[in-house]
Amino acid sequence: MPTASPRLLLLDSASLYFRAFFGVPEVVGPSGTPTNAVRGFLDMIASLVERGRPTHLAACWDNDWRPAFRVEAIPSYKAHRVAEGGDEQLNGETVPDALSVQVPLIVDALAALGIARVGADGYEADDVIGTLTHRFSGRMPVDVVTGDRDLFQLVDDANDVRVVYTAKGGVRAPDLVDEAFLAERYGIPNGPAYADMAALRGDTSDGLPGVAGIGEKTAAKLITTYGSLAAVRTAIADGDPNLKGAQRARLEAASDYLDVAPRVVAVAHDAQMDTATGDDDLALPTAVADPSLMSRLAVEHGLTSSFDRVLSALRIG
Repeated sequence: MPTASPRLLLLDSASLYFRAFFGVPEVVGPSGTPTNAVRGFLDMIASLVERGRPTHLAACWDNDWRPAFRVEAIPSYKAHRVAEGGDEQLNGETVPDALSVQVPLIVDALAALGIARVGADGYEADDVIGTLTHRFSGRMPVDVVTGDRDLFQLVDDANDVRVVYTAKGGVRAPDLVDEAFLAERYGIPNGPAYADMAALRGDTSDGLPGVAGIGEKTAAKLITTYGSLAAVRTAIADGDPNLKGAQRARLEAASDYLDVAPRVVAVAHDAQMDTATGDDDLALPTAVADPSLMSRLAVEHGLTSSFDRVLSALRIG
């Protein structure tokens, strides 16, 4: 068989297993533990590998879903998701009980298969994805699989980086986000422009207030007109007559927010990983890494068919 062209697939793991948990009917395995998120997550991996034929794969992990550097900059960042006493918690985040018990099974399943699981202490999975994209872009195409628009900032046609966006169609009918998609959907030219637009617009799901009165369309127009958020702020400081009235007042009032928002919105490019992430470390497994662990998970939790589908996709006999 001819050697496959290198391609890296980066999974926003929590985005996918949350989607699996809420999208797959509850199934209780022989152990009595629910397994719908595990089954759904493994089936997603199988579908993605079958369709995209990557040569490299990493399940990117939230070692810290609410990093201190982002909270220090904007205290409201994800504050509404913080678990309170009595709630089931996963790294401090409120998580349904029936999902939290499945996350360790997902960790074990990845280990059994030999699929790299990569996190970075003090960083979110987004930052792991940003760092790996930065490291591998230009060397091989990179597909980022997520239901989170924040990662649109990584889109880069010149280096063949795109986002496989699962929010609407899932992994079977995702939106493939490239610069043409960004131009058509948002009227902005590239990934960095998306990040600047997102800082202006804000995101209530992440507790980012944005600039009051500046919605997505206005934010996109400002960025395309001036080229960047930094240029918009320079135009305000220089008294650009085209920025006037209520719009100028709103942008000036949001000055403190705009001082810190870009570094909260921007994903890291230099996170220190908790495992090796060289080409060989992220290569698709060619054999089951831990057959005894896989056998135990399959028997105790009724996961045989899900494992079989992943092994078939990986072409492991």
